[in-house]
Amino acid sequence: MDRKYLLERIDEAAVVQIYADGFDELPLDQKVLIWHLYKAALAGRDIYYDQRYAHNLAMRDLLEEIITHADGVDPATLAEVERYTKLFWINTGPYNNLTARKFILKCSPDAFAEAAVQAEQNGARFPLGTGEALPQLLHRLQPMFFDLTVSPIVTSKTPGEGKDILGASANNLYVDVAMSALDGFSEKYPLNSRLVGTNGALVEEVYRVGGNYDTQIREIIRHLEAAIPFATVPMADALRALVKFYTTGKEADRIAYDIAWINDKDSPVDTINGFVEVYMDPRGIKGSWEALVYYVNRHKTENIRKIAANAQWFEDRMPWAPEYRKEGVRGVTANAIDVVVEAGESAPMTPVGINLPNDQEIREKYGSKSVSLSNVNEAYDRSTSPAFRREFAWTAEEAERAERWSSLAGELTTDLHEVIGHGSGKVSEKLGGAPQNALKEQYSALEESRADLVALYFIADTKMVELGIVEAEHHDEVVRAEYEGYARNALVQLRRVREGTQIEEDHMRNRQMVVRWLMAHSSAIEQRTRDGKTFYVMVDAGAFHEGVGRLLADVQRIKAEGDYAAAKELFELYGVHFDPALRDEIVARVELLQMPSYTGFIQPRLEAVHSSDGREIVDVKISYPLDLTTQMLEYSGRR
Repeated sequence: MDRKYLLERIDEAAVVQIYADGFDELPLDQKVLIWHLYKAALAGRDIYYDQRYAHNLAMRDLLEEIITHADGVDPATLAEVERYTKLFWINTGPYNNLTARKFILKCSPDAFAEAAVQAEQNGARFPLGTGEALPQLLHRLQPMFFDLTVSPIVTSKTPGEGKDILGASANNLYVDVAMSALDGFSEKYPLNSRLVGTNGALVEEVYRVGGNYDTQIREIIRHLEAAIPFATVPMADALRALVKFYTTGKEADRIAYDIAWINDKDSPVDTINGFVEVYMDPRGIKGSWEALVYYVNRHKTENIRKIAANAQWFEDRMPWAPEYRKEGVRGVTANAIDVVVEAGESAPMTPVGINLPNDQEIREKYGSKSVSLSNVNEAYDRSTSPAFRREFAWTAEEAERAERWSSLAGELTTDLHEVIGHGSGKVSEKLGGAPQNALKEQYSALEESRADLVALYFIADTKMVELGIVEAEHHDEVVRAEYEGYARNALVQLRRVREGTQIEEDHMRNRQMVVRWLMAHSSAIEQRTRDGKTFYVMVDAGAFHEGVGRLLADVQRIKAEGDYAAAKELFELYGVHFDPALRDEIVARVELLQMPSYTGFIQPRLEAVHSSDGREIVDVKISYPLDLTTQMLEYSGRR
């Protein structure tokens, strides 16, 4: 099928369309269910905007009002505002999603002000505060748009000696709170609250009905309740539990919802909606809001389910100490899925695989659910140029191997990472099922490393052949392609960090740590130079596998025992810092290829078709916007 995937480039970002080909074949009740869940997902979009930066919504309103009332605006200024706004949309604010660093408008403040004045004359309505006129609004927001020194990093987990990780982070999860103030403080709402320092006391502002984000949460609940009549019985139970958690915000109701969601093992449609991942919080405690709506891709689910069905087999063969192995592994539900919509932290920049819930105690007692986002993986693959692999491969054979096997190897590694990696292992009872409390800002990167290492360890096992996932004659080539690609990725990912000398994003820290550790402690990977170009070359797959096993054993011990000092040392040595000269070389090479550093995805668009009397939905149509601006302005109600 001839269709467009890569739509445009904005600086180092690509914009790619996601397609959901199986949607039209779904029965009507599933389409209607998805429609209501789609509306619930979009209803919460502004929650994450506000969590990410307190000024985000005002900045977005100002930008979008200028763009939609642009007659008479200076063309050069308008082009710059449009460029900046597209990056703002892709990153959900003025911070690069991968580097956490701020980016700014490149026109002058005066030119921007002139554009705003012209837009106001054209009928634009700006987010003015009480008693505020447009000049005061522009003055108030000018540092956010133009000054790199004001709130420079959205999440800073390594701010430097003597600096506080909360004070150094610009996100809106904490207000006037330092880490020292949290000693001895017990949060009643750890996942779903903002923590505010007020008159020497700490106040939890809870995300729930009647609390923070009341308007958005009520709208989410309205659509979730409309979805319940069309859901399967276990899914309806989970949706009711989610509504209750949104209503009360209580930790007990969050736990009840997680369990109900896990127990819905076979529904063909599912959703994730709530305060989920903790990457944005430097402490690794507060959940960022996100939503996904998806249906099971039956054609691609077979392999991931084979892996899930053998979870105990993998657990019994983990290369870590026996006391950290789980016995009687609880049900791991796994599906390949096609997403219909993503919002909040999961869009426009999206994950390729998910394993939830994150609660370690629930995982150990009740199991988990994993999904591989098939249509996202396809969109990534179809929008990536083969030249990208060739540039960083040491030999033509390596490039050819990547071209042939990287898609299969990547999907298999993602499945192992999500299903077995995150779902495996147990922690010491002294941690109370919450290793993140002991590991603090190191937890997320450590956990991602652990899951990656599990995948890298078992992809080389003949179990992949026994399960019929990989053919015996191709297994060695698939393993080699994955190991080579993993080594290359640790080098190539430096293109994403174009300022500074530190990696902030947890997945990137994880990948660098693994590769740099292997380079220091095994003969698996060599750094080579040819024609002034640097390469990370995987030279010994056996040594790679053996080294991964050793590192995995230690990473599991660190997590299981809550060894903060060891975690910090591991990432400080191998995961955080890099040579800026090497980064500059990589950036120059990818610029010659015109290759993006990251990708924002355009979601499918749904439209309900009603009966002539308007009382019932008789169909739901899907379409593909193929344009970032169109989708973002529609989401904001401006188009």
